Amino acid sequence: MHADKNRELAALTRWRRDLHRIPELDDDLPETLAYLRAELEGLPCELLEPCPGALCAWFDLGRRSSVAIRADMDALPVSERTGAPYASQRPGRMHACGHDGHMAMALAAATWVGEVVDGRASGVSARDLPRNVLVVFQPAEETTGGAARVCGSGVFERAAAERVFGFHLWPELPAGTLASRPGALLARSSEVTVGFSGRASHIARWREGRDALVAAARFVPAAEAACARLAEGSGEPCLLRFGRLEAGTVRNAIAAGARAEGSLRVFSDEMFERAREALEELAGSAAGAEGCAAELSLSEGYPPVVNDAELFARAEAALPGLERVAEPLLIAEDFSFYQRRLPGVFLLLGTGTHVPLHADAFDFDERVLLAGLDAYRRLLLMP
Repeated sequence: MHADKNRELAALTRWRRDLHRIPELDDDLPETLAYLRAELEGLPCELLEPCPGALCAWFDLGRRSSVAIRADMDALPVSERTGAPYASQRPGRMHACGHDGHMAMALAAATWVGEVVDGRASGVSARDLPRNVLVVFQPAEETTGGAARVCGSGVFERAAAERVFGFHLWPELPAGTLASRPGALLARSSEVTVGFSGRASHIARWREGRDALVAAARFVPAAEAACARLAEGSGEPCLLRFGRLEAGTVRNAIAAGARAEGSLRVFSDEMFERAREALEELAGSAAGAEGCAAELSLSEGYPPVVNDAELFARAEAALPGLERVAEPLLIAEDFSFYQRRLPGVFLLLGTGTHVPLHADAFDFDERVLLAGLDAYRRLLLMP
C-alpha cells in the first residue's frame, strides 16, 4: 500500500508540475490539450472533444448510467513569483488558481479507472464500479464559462450522466482537508456596469453642465448600501462592491460622462432580481438629480454553486472526515452550470498555505492531491 501511495504521488507531482510549466488562457489551450491527450491515449477509454477547447475521457463499462468528474484547464494572466523549479515557462501566465492540481487529480482518477477496467487495481475490479465514468477537462472557467458550452454539447446526454463531482483547491483549509456543504456553497457572480451621460461645461459656468461625475458619486455608495440592506432584511447574502470609477477628461470641466464597474454576489435568482430592481431605481434617481441619463447593465455571470442535498448526503457518508463549511462563500465558479444540468457536488480541498487564489506566489504541496484522488475513488465506487 505504501508503494502504491508513493507511485501515485510521483505521478500526481509529475502531472501537476508539467502542466504548471505550460499555462494557457481561456479557450486557447493547445499545449495543455496535447499533454492531456498523450497521457490519456493509453487508457481503455474513448477520447471525445465535445466542444472547442474541451476534452473528455469516456470509460464505457456497459452500465445504464454514468458519473462525471470535472477539471478546469485554463490559467491566469499573472506573472509568477514563486521561484519554484517548475515555475511557469510562459511569461505573464500562471496556474495561480490550482487548475494544474485539478487536472492532475482528474488524470490520476482516469488512470485508476483504467487500471480497474484492465484488472490491475488492487482490491477492486470493474464489477465494483456501478456506473460508466466520464472525465471532463473544460476550458475557460476563469473567463467565459466553458462549463456552459460543455453542457450545451450534449456529452452528458450521450453518456447518460446522472451525477457530477468536482474539486477546488482551497488555501484556507488545512492541508488535505475536504470540505463542502449541502445547498448553496458558492455565489452567483454578475458584473455590474453603470454609465452616466451628462453635459460638459467649464467649471466657471458649472450650472450649464450636467455632472455625470456627481451622479456616479451619488450612485456608488447608495447602491452598495442598498444591497447590504437587502441582505440584512432577508438573511441571504447580497454583496455589491465597485472597484473602478472613471469620469471626465480634465480637472476644470464638468464631466460629461462617468462609468462605474463593480461585482454583485448573490445565492439565488430571486435575490439577483431584487438587487437588479434596486440598482435600476437608484441609477435613475442619481442621474435624475444631476440632469443626466443612466444606463445599467448586469451580466448574467455564473449561477450559484448549489450542491444537491440528496447526493451530498451520499457523498458525506462515503467520505470520512468531510467537513462542513459553515456558510456559503462569496467566490464564483462555473461548475454551477453542470449542477443545472444534473445533480452535482462541489468539494474544497485544503492546501493549508493561506496564500490567496490568483496570487503570484500561489503554490502547494502535491501531497494534498492524494486526498483528492482518494475522494474521487470513493465517489466513483459510491452506489
